Amino acid sequence: MNRVYINIAIEDDLSDAVVRKILQQSNNSIEIRHPYAQRGFGYLKKNIRSFNHAAGITPFLVLTDLDTAQCPPSLIKEWLPCKKHPNLIFRVAVREVEAWLMADRNNFARYLGIAKERIPLDAESIEDPKRRLIELAKKSRKRYIRESIVPSSKSGARQGPDYNGALIAFVNKSWVIEAAVENSISLKKTVKAVKDFKPVNSRT
Repeated sequence: MNRVYINIAIEDDLSDAVVRKILQQSNNSIEIRHPYAQRGFGYLKKNIRSFNHAAGITPFLVLTDLDTAQCPPSLIKEWLPCKKHPNLIFRVAVREVEAWLMADRNNFARYLGIAKERIPLDAESIEDPKRRLIELAKKSRKRYIRESIVPSSKSGARQGPDYNGALIAFVNKSWVIEAAVENSISLKKTVKAVKDFKPVNSRT
């Protein structure tokens, strides 16, 4: 099987771990050449046209969160009003990549140490996944989860001191994509896009 080299552009370390797991499990012919990470959605929005142009040389996978935008198609149209190159995989997590983790309800509930029933059946119906996740972590029976994910009331931080580390550990060790896609349409479409991807006129 011929190797396909791809650049990835993501918002943060958690999204990086999620994308790597999707690539690993969905298309074994794809290998990451260069990651553009830890720069936030503003960087992705500013550079999406450059990524689209560069995809003619090396394919790109760009993942961003929907956040408060209306829907993935409207966000994609706003960010990239020009024609999308076939070698650009541009995907949007509804509403945040945290929802993709919660979509694997059984394993995520077990990892947090909470009842599965606390996690919505439809992950994409969660208006603010990060806030919901932190609220769930507050109820965890596990001290490590509470101390890592939940911010101290005195810190003024939006998330706990090892928020990404705790969630990345879940992604790497316990997240089952096959279960999560049943509760997240945007994840299911992303997995399919990666699985079906074949570069066109690309020097890889």
